[in-house]
Amino acid sequence: MKEIVGVRFKSVGKIYYFSPGNIRANVGDRAIVETVRGIECGEVVIANREIEDEMINSPLKPIIRLADDNDLKTLEKNKQREKDAFRICEEKIAARKLKMNLVDVECTFDNNKLLFYFTAENRVDFRELVKDLASVFRTRIELRQIGVRDEAKILGGLGICGREFCCKGYMGDFQPVSIKMAKEQGLSLNPTKISGTCGRLMCCLKNEHNVYEELLKITPKMGAIVVTPDGDKGKVEDVNLITGKLRVKTEKSEVPVTLDRSEVKLLKDVEIRVNREELKALKKLEEQ
Repeated sequence: MKEIVGVRFKSVGKIYYFSPGNIRANVGDRAIVETVRGIECGEVVIANREIEDEMINSPLKPIIRLADDNDLKTLEKNKQREKDAFRICEEKIAARKLKMNLVDVECTFDNNKLLFYFTAENRVDFRELVKDLASVFRTRIELRQIGVRDEAKILGGLGICGREFCCKGYMGDFQPVSIKMAKEQGLSLNPTKISGTCGRLMCCLKNEHNVYEELLKITPKMGAIVVTPDGDKGKVEDVNLITGKLRVKTEKSEVPVTLDRSEVKLLKDVEIRVNREELKALKKLEEQ
């Protein structure tokens, strides 16, 4: 077992473990730590706790200290520097007529590096832009091209459900989402219905997928052959996975009957598949 403290550097981001040493940290404290990017200030989200060695992927770096008033003032100065850097970078991009969209700027706590995040449809030669920025800020400059999902996570917004984007509100890391998930959940494979503001498949498809997987195990699928309580053989024409209601057309009647999944006996089930045409048409929605 090893004692750790969990620190997060973004409001909704990955939690990193550090060795507290003799420091007692409380949730909500600010901690000064060393990272691969340099000295950073993060928020403590896990107080001193012991965890198993197997849960730690690499040697723990120590917490340098808990942030004091001077450190908090430095954070405020860095925020203002980020705003200035964003404005100046946009001016430089426009001056050089580069086809890129600046999304965010981060300044490391020790002012050793400025990171500029941008989106672009194609690769961008930004070497001259880096020189322009370095001459203004006199520090290390790094430009990173990010995807549309990362852009949505940084900028935030409201989804079609009326709530804050999942990626902005609580998701630490993106999970892969597939067209098959949408089909298994009985959704229309209309891009406008299953894609988020970022233009990719909605993250909530992944969030709800485990529940649908369990329901699919106990519910006959559309096209399955079942036996009704009256002993009649029929074909499932419609399924509501959530309520468990099935519309079954029997051999003896042209009018489908509504039954609960617990009332029928399954004779032959079918497999939900995404055909080539559907996959080809919607493949871009799966891209990161």
